[in-house]
Amino acid sequence: MIELQGIRKSFGALEVLKGIDLSIAEKEVVSIVGPSGAGKTTLLQIMGTLDKPDAGKLIVDGIEVNKLKEKELSRFRNRHVGFVFQFHQLLPEFTALENIMIPAFIAGMSQRKAEERARELLSFMGLEDRASHKPNELSGGEKQRVAVARALVNNPAVILADEPSGSLDTQNKTELHELFFHLRDTYGQTFVIVTHDEELARLTDRTIHMKDGVIVE
Repeated sequence: MIELQGIRKSFGALEVLKGIDLSIAEKEVVSIVGPSGAGKTTLLQIMGTLDKPDAGKLIVDGIEVNKLKEKELSRFRNRHVGFVFQFHQLLPEFTALENIMIPAFIAGMSQRKAEERARELLSFMGLEDRASHKPNELSGGEKQRVAVARALVNNPAVILADEPSGSLDTQNKTELHELFFHLRDTYGQTFVIVTHDEELARLTDRTIHMKDGVIVE
Protein backbone atom coordinates (compact mmCIF):
# COMPACT_ATOMS: atom_id res chain seq x y z
CA MET A 1 0.00 0.00 0.00
CA ILE A 2 2.78 2.45 1.00
CA GLU A 3 6.43 2.02 0.11
CA LEU A 4 9.14 4.45 1.20
CA GLN A 5 12.68 4.00 -0.04
CA GLY A 6 15.60 6.11 1.16
CA ILE A 7 13.47 9.09 2.19
CA ARG A 8 15.54 12.08 3.27
CA LYS A 9 14.41 15.53 4.33
CA SER A 10 16.30 18.55 5.63
CA PHE A 11 15.24 22.00 6.76
CA GLY A 12 18.29 24.17 6.22
CA ALA A 13 21.23 22.51 7.95
CA LEU A 14 18.95 20.26 10.03
CA GLU A 15 18.50 16.78 8.59
CA VAL A 16 15.12 15.62 9.89
CA LEU A 17 14.80 12.30 8.00
CA LYS A 18 17.98 10.35 7.34
CA GLY A 19 17.07 7.64 4.83
CA ILE A 20 13.74 6.06 5.81
CA ASP A 21 12.84 2.65 4.37
CA LEU A 22 9.34 1.47 5.28
CA SER A 23 6.56 -0.69 3.85
CA ILE A 24 2.95 -0.57 5.05
CA ALA A 25 0.50 -3.24 3.89
CA GLU A 26 -3.12 -2.82 2.87
CA LYS A 27 -5.56 -2.99 5.82
CA GLU A 28 -2.71 -2.56 8.30
CA VAL A 29 -3.05 -0.22 11.28
CA VAL A 30 0.42 1.14 12.02
CA SER A 31 1.51 3.55 14.74
CA ILE A 32 4.62 5.73 14.57
CA VAL A 33 6.05 6.69 17.96
CA GLY A 34 9.11 8.49 19.25
CA PRO A 35 10.23 11.59 21.11
CA SER A 36 9.47 15.10 19.89
CA GLY A 37 11.82 16.03 17.08
CA ALA A 38 12.21 12.43 15.90
CA GLY A 39 10.74 13.27 12.47
CA LYS A 40 7.37 11.53 12.87
CA THR A 41 5.14 14.33 11.61
CA THR A 42 7.52 15.18 8.76
CA LEU A 43 7.41 11.54 7.66
CA LEU A 44 3.60 11.53 7.84
CA GLN A 45 3.39 14.73 5.79
CA ILE A 46 5.63 13.22 3.12
CA MET A 47 3.48 10.07 3.03
CA GLY A 48 0.46 12.31 2.53
CA THR A 49 2.19 14.36 -0.20
CA LEU A 50 1.82 17.53 1.88
CA ASP A 51 5.61 17.84 1.74
CA LYS A 52 8.24 16.55 -0.66
CA PRO A 53 11.35 14.59 0.29
CA ASP A 54 14.78 15.83 -0.75
CA ALA A 55 15.66 12.31 -1.85
CA GLY A 56 14.09 8.86 -2.05
CA LYS A 57 11.03 7.25 -3.56
CA LEU A 58 7.41 7.20 -2.34
CA ILE A 59 4.84 4.79 -3.75
CA VAL A 60 1.23 5.00 -2.53
CA ASP A 61 -1.49 2.68 -3.79
CA GLY A 62 0.75 1.58 -6.68
CA ILE A 63 1.53 5.13 -7.82
CA GLU A 64 5.02 6.67 -7.63
CA VAL A 65 3.92 10.05 -6.36
CA ASN A 66 7.35 11.69 -6.75
CA LYS A 67 6.72 11.81 -10.49
CA LEU A 68 3.37 13.61 -10.31
CA LYS A 69 3.05 17.27 -11.25
CA GLU A 70 1.36 19.72 -8.86
CA LYS A 71 -2.19 19.42 -10.25
CA GLU A 72 -1.89 15.63 -10.48
CA LEU A 73 -0.55 15.56 -6.93
CA SER A 74 -3.49 17.58 -5.59
CA ARG A 75 -5.94 15.27 -7.34
CA PHE A 76 -4.10 12.21 -6.05
CA ARG A 77 -4.11 13.53 -2.47
CA ASN A 78 -7.82 14.31 -2.58
CA ARG A 79 -8.80 10.87 -3.85
CA HIS A 80 -6.24 8.52 -2.30
CA VAL A 81 -5.35 9.98 1.10
CA GLY A 82 -7.51 10.97 4.08
CA PHE A 83 -6.20 13.12 6.93
CA VAL A 84 -7.18 13.31 10.60
CA PHE A 85 -5.52 15.99 12.73
CA GLN A 86 -5.30 16.52 16.48
CA PHE A 87 -7.71 19.45 16.48
CA HIS A 88 -10.19 18.17 13.85
CA GLN A 89 -9.80 21.26 11.56
CA LEU A 90 -13.53 21.44 10.79
CA LEU A 91 -14.75 24.62 9.11
CA PRO A 92 -16.89 26.46 11.70
CA GLU A 93 -19.37 27.99 9.25
CA PHE A 94 -20.46 24.60 7.86
CA THR A 95 -22.56 21.84 9.42
CA ALA A 96 -21.20 18.37 10.18
CA LEU A 97 -22.78 17.06 6.99
CA GLU A 98 -21.34 19.88 4.88
CA ASN A 99 -17.85 19.48 6.36
CA ILE A 100 -17.85 15.82 5.38
CA MET A 101 -19.04 16.59 1.85
CA ILE A 102 -16.34 19.18 1.02
CA PRO A 103 -13.61 16.71 -0.14
CA ALA A 104 -16.23 14.90 -2.24
CA PHE A 105 -17.14 18.14 -4.03
CA ILE A 106 -13.45 18.81 -4.68
CA ALA A 107 -13.24 15.33 -6.23
CA GLY A 108 -16.13 16.19 -8.56
CA MET A 109 -18.80 14.05 -6.90
CA SER A 110 -22.40 15.15 -7.45
CA GLN A 111 -24.26 16.74 -4.55
CA ARG A 112 -26.66 13.79 -4.33
CA LYS A 113 -23.86 11.22 -4.16
CA ALA A 114 -21.77 13.33 -1.79
CA GLU A 115 -24.70 13.77 0.60
CA GLU A 116 -25.59 10.09 0.38
CA ARG A 117 -22.02 9.10 1.24
CA ALA A 118 -21.76 11.69 4.03
CA ARG A 119 -25.01 10.51 5.63
CA GLU A 120 -23.84 6.88 5.38
CA LEU A 121 -20.67 7.80 7.27
CA LEU A 122 -22.54 9.88 9.87
CA SER A 123 -24.76 6.88 10.48
CA PHE A 124 -21.72 4.61 10.83
CA MET A 125 -20.30 7.06 13.39
CA GLY A 126 -23.59 7.14 15.32
CA LEU A 127 -24.04 10.83 14.51
CA GLU A 128 -27.15 10.83 12.29
CA ASP A 129 -28.87 13.32 14.59
CA ARG A 130 -25.90 15.72 14.47
CA ALA A 131 -25.86 16.23 10.69
CA SER A 132 -27.17 19.80 10.81
CA HIS A 133 -25.07 20.87 13.80
CA LYS A 134 -22.09 23.18 13.35
CA PRO A 135 -18.76 22.37 15.06
CA ASN A 136 -19.40 24.69 18.03
CA GLU A 137 -22.51 22.60 18.79
CA LEU A 138 -20.57 19.32 18.90
CA SER A 139 -18.54 17.72 21.68
CA GLY A 140 -14.82 17.09 21.23
CA GLY A 141 -15.42 13.42 20.49
CA GLU A 142 -18.18 14.21 17.99
CA LYS A 143 -15.97 16.73 16.17
CA GLN A 144 -13.22 14.16 15.80
CA ARG A 145 -15.64 11.52 14.49
CA VAL A 146 -16.91 14.03 11.93
CA ALA A 147 -13.27 14.66 10.97
CA VAL A 148 -12.76 10.91 10.50
CA ALA A 149 -15.89 10.75 8.33
CA ARG A 150 -14.57 13.64 6.24
CA ALA A 151 -11.29 11.76 5.77
CA LEU A 152 -13.23 8.70 4.58
CA VAL A 153 -15.70 10.35 2.20
CA ASN A 154 -13.69 9.69 -0.99
CA ASN A 155 -12.86 6.08 -0.05
CA PRO A 156 -9.12 6.82 0.23
CA ALA A 157 -6.45 4.15 0.08
CA VAL A 158 -5.02 5.24 3.43
CA ILE A 159 -5.91 7.41 6.42
CA LEU A 160 -3.03 9.37 7.94
CA ALA A 161 -3.65 10.58 11.49
CA ASP A 162 -1.43 12.97 13.47
CA GLU A 163 -2.06 12.70 17.24
CA PRO A 164 -5.78 12.09 16.54
CA SER A 165 -6.74 11.50 20.17
CA GLY A 166 -4.35 14.06 21.68
CA SER A 167 -7.09 16.57 22.55
CA LEU A 168 -9.69 14.06 23.80
CA ASP A 169 -10.66 12.88 27.29
CA THR A 170 -10.23 9.23 28.26
CA GLN A 171 -13.68 8.01 27.17
CA ASN A 172 -13.63 9.77 23.79
CA LYS A 173 -10.05 8.66 23.23
CA THR A 174 -11.01 5.01 23.80
CA GLU A 175 -14.02 5.32 21.49
CA LEU A 176 -11.88 6.88 18.74
CA HIS A 177 -9.27 4.13 19.01
CA GLU A 178 -11.99 1.46 18.76
CA LEU A 179 -13.42 3.29 15.75
CA PHE A 180 -10.16 3.01 13.80
CA PHE A 181 -10.18 -0.77 14.10
CA HIS A 182 -13.89 -0.98 13.37
CA LEU A 183 -13.26 1.00 10.15
CA ARG A 184 -10.42 -1.32 9.21
CA ASP A 185 -12.63 -4.38 9.75
CA THR A 186 -15.67 -2.87 7.97
CA TYR A 187 -14.11 -0.93 5.09
CA GLY A 188 -10.68 -2.57 4.83
CA GLN A 189 -9.10 0.77 5.70
CA THR A 190 -5.34 1.26 6.12
CA PHE A 191 -4.22 3.60 8.92
CA VAL A 192 -0.88 5.24 9.71
CA ILE A 193 -1.05 7.03 13.06
CA VAL A 194 1.54 9.29 14.66
CA THR A 195 0.92 9.18 18.39
CA HIS A 196 2.37 9.68 21.85
CA ASP A 197 -0.47 7.55 23.25
CA GLU A 198 1.08 4.30 24.47
CA GLU A 199 -2.33 2.63 24.77
CA LEU A 200 -3.13 3.28 21.11
CA ALA A 201 0.34 2.16 20.01
CA ARG A 202 -0.12 -1.14 21.85
CA LEU A 203 -3.40 -1.76 20.03
CA THR A 204 -2.02 -1.28 16.52
CA ASP A 205 -0.85 -4.12 14.28
CA ARG A 206 2.68 -2.74 14.25
CA THR A 207 4.55 0.07 15.98
CA ILE A 208 7.32 1.96 14.18
CA HIS A 209 9.79 3.58 16.59
CA MET A 210 11.64 6.70 15.39
CA LYS A 211 14.54 8.57 16.92
CA ASP A 212 16.69 11.34 15.43
CA GLY A 213 15.31 10.89 11.92
CA VAL A 214 15.73 7.13 11.62
CA ILE A 215 13.65 4.04 12.38
CA VAL A 216 15.00 2.10 15.37
CA GLU A 217 14.20 -1.36 16.66
